[in-house]
Amino acid sequence: MSKTQPIRQRKQLEEFKDYYLSQQPNPRNYAMIILGLNTALRIGDILKITWDMVYDWGMGRYHSHLYLVEQKTGKEAVIALNHVVRETLEALRQVQRPGQGTDYLFGSQKKKGYPISRYQAYRIIKKAAVYAHLPEHVSCHSLRKTFGYHAWKNGTQPALIMDIFNHSSYQITKRYLCIEQDDKDDVFQRINL
Repeated sequence: MSKTQPIRQRKQLEEFKDYYLSQQPNPRNYAMIILGLNTALRIGDILKITWDMVYDWGMGRYHSHLYLVEQKTGKEAVIALNHVVRETLEALRQVQRPGQGTDYLFGSQKKKGYPISRYQAYRIIKKAAVYAHLPEHVSCHSLRKTFGYHAWKNGTQPALIMDIFNHSSYQITKRYLCIEQDDKDDVFQRINL
């Protein structure tokens, strides 16, 4: 049985992100990938984000945090919008020119007033994954797992990652990190006591 994988290699991650930036330019698709990689949200939650959730129309600037209730857990998530996300959203806003309100960030071109479907999001991600020569087990959930994997590799404590993911147990978070033998080998090689 296949298991969704994170994107581990930085070079492949950059190629993956580059697909909708320069190979097949599409600000909406690029922004969806960047938001997924930088917020650790599930794709269903990403697709429900509206412009008023990220942009303060009265002040003419982006909110510092995104507040939403996760569909799966029913728990509130508070996510800091880093500069990469804000810059990407600004590029998207300049192209979309959304109205001041509840337009979806990732609106459907076929069904006005609705976000793109989960299946469309999957196809968008698969195209970028094929371009970056990623394994076949890359899906929408890979964005979330990639966040966790790289946060862990950068030294973030698993307990904090567990809290960010709103997981109920460490065992679930451990599976998300997709720790492989080469990750373990790296620890043994660096320890040098």
